[in-house]
Amino acid sequence: MSDLLAQRSGAVVTLTIHRPAALNALTGALLADLRRAVEEAADDRTVRAVVITGSGEKAFSAGADLNEISVLGSDLDKAREVMAAGQAALRAIERAPVPVIAAVNGLALGGGFELVLASTFAVLSTRASLGLPEAALGLIPGYGGTQRLPRAVGHRVAAHLMLTGARLSADRAYELGVTPVPPVAPEELLPTATSIAETIAARGPLAVRAILHAAEAARDAPLEEGLTTETELAARAIASPESTEGVAAFTERRPPVFPNPED
Repeated sequence: MSDLLAQRSGAVVTLTIHRPAALNALTGALLADLRRAVEEAADDRTVRAVVITGSGEKAFSAGADLNEISVLGSDLDKAREVMAAGQAALRAIERAPVPVIAAVNGLALGGGFELVLASTFAVLSTRASLGLPEAALGLIPGYGGTQRLPRAVGHRVAAHLMLTGARLSADRAYELGVTPVPPVAPEELLPTATSIAETIAARGPLAVRAILHAAEAARDAPLEEGLTTETELAARAIASPESTEGVAAFTERRPPVFPNPED
């Protein structure tokens, strides 16, 4: 059976990391498959949101597969190659033109937490536990955690979490802004994440893609450059048939019927 399961319902694709015996640890091949699946979903203009979760009740993902890491030994070039590939996979997910929602059902440690940080946002079960414990193994977060966690929670909190390996409960993660959604009961996790995905899927798909593009600029560019990007994207939205339908539907007090974007 594949280590990554895909299921589609309407305009939402759910990807399930399926290595429950290994607490859904991330191998290089699995990260590549995850990247490919998200990119294929984004390329399908009838797909409007992606949900990523973990198989079973114990873990979203307990991190990178240490069996793969341990065999690298002192091979610096190979280690660099493995880390770069993992970073590239999560960066591709982060930059996906459709929202990617992490539904975190248990442990999200190391690379698992880094996957959460690379998602558009996360929904957490009350059983979720997040952390970057790499320093205890003489390692550091290598899939973007040292960069994304400070941006999410601030430098001092991030430094404390990474240096001590302390774990965040779901409630604490919500307090710190790691997730914008209050933690939910385990049995409500996927229904909640899917409901949010369906809400987004009902929005104008071109507008959603434009918002994600503009938000990406906010992360990576100075304010003035980001505002220039926003101006262009907002103008394109106003001039699109999608906005014509959206405004007409609002005026006529009916749900909008947005076409799928053209390639």
